[in-house]
Amino acid sequence: MLLIKNGMLMTGTGMIYKGDVLLDQGKIAGIGKVIDLPETGTVLDAEGKFVTPGLIDVHTHLGIHEEGIGPAGHDYNETSNPVTPYVRAIDGINPNEQGFEDARKAGVTTVQVMPGSANVIGGEMVVLKTAGTVIDQMVIRNPSGMKAAFGENPKRFYGGKGKAPVTRMGIAALFRKEMKAAHHALKKLEQGEELTPDLGTEQLIKVLKKEIPIRAHAHRADDIATILRLAREFGFDLTIEHCTEGHQIASYIAEHDVRVSVGPTLSTRSKIELADKGWHTLKELNEAGVTVSITTDHPVVGIDSLILSAISAVKHGLDLETAWLAITLNAAKHLGVEDRVGSLEKGKDADVVIWDGDPFDARSMVEMTIINGTIVYDRSKEK
Repeated sequence: MLLIKNGMLMTGTGMIYKGDVLLDQGKIAGIGKVIDLPETGTVLDAEGKFVTPGLIDVHTHLGIHEEGIGPAGHDYNETSNPVTPYVRAIDGINPNEQGFEDARKAGVTTVQVMPGSANVIGGEMVVLKTAGTVIDQMVIRNPSGMKAAFGENPKRFYGGKGKAPVTRMGIAALFRKEMKAAHHALKKLEQGEELTPDLGTEQLIKVLKKEIPIRAHAHRADDIATILRLAREFGFDLTIEHCTEGHQIASYIAEHDVRVSVGPTLSTRSKIELADKGWHTLKELNEAGVTVSITTDHPVVGIDSLILSAISAVKHGLDLETAWLAITLNAAKHLGVEDRVGSLEKGKDADVVIWDGDPFDARSMVEMTIINGTIVYDRSKEK
């Protein structure tokens, strides 16, 4: 047992108060003003410090796009084909990659790792804790979605080779073709017919049965409209990833009841699709009633900048509570893991961060990160 006493608790559910958190067997066993600890437990005095749930980044390539080693670490795009629903991110992640340590030091305890955006359909993704040495033991949800990408990335990569897709029409057509085939296979399956084994089709059937959503890379407003059109056509669940021009059609997005991940807004305008990139996107989507999460898209922006992204959003007009939810509880809901992470609540995973000051003060530092009740980072022990 571990008892964190006298901290300023930012629960992730809209409440901030001074209190205690009791951790036992990897779970939050109690939260409140005064909690008695059995004799076998350890007490941490958090007087003058802030205690929060672990932060969540909903859209990363952590460990699958390894930093600093070039092509040897580029396992995020299976560019042998523009349609690869049969690949799985979990098979390409290195848990020893430096980014995981950076995440722990920054209080990021949960991430979604996904394939890149070169392909129209890129494969399955996974939600992980950021501590561990074997990926299978770090998993919270697998698979957690199917990657799709619209706009310049597939067009540029394959069009530049003279292969389909060359146009935005081609991207949508390839996506529709694969979903039509999967829909036909599902109908046969429901009628009791035996299917010829095809891993890609099997994994797309999970999308059609709403076991996992499509998570669609889309920057431009017209690309966002295209994926919303396809979602209506095939009836799958959807999250929009990046949503750079989402503010231009915020009310239209709101009509579709989809969750949106915005970012990496700290990055530069590196391509034409990012010409209208800015913090106003989060503010205007939120005002339209769209539920938003904030992402670094690590390693596009380092994962240790997740809290800085939230701070920057507040500086540019997003209300603080929404910014906080965008990296905690709403981020957990975006990933479908809110029953386990995203807030300090009894029964949830014991993922807790202790800060030396208010997390929304850019000068504040993470003092300790706890995942599943185990201390995985302690700043006092750094050399």
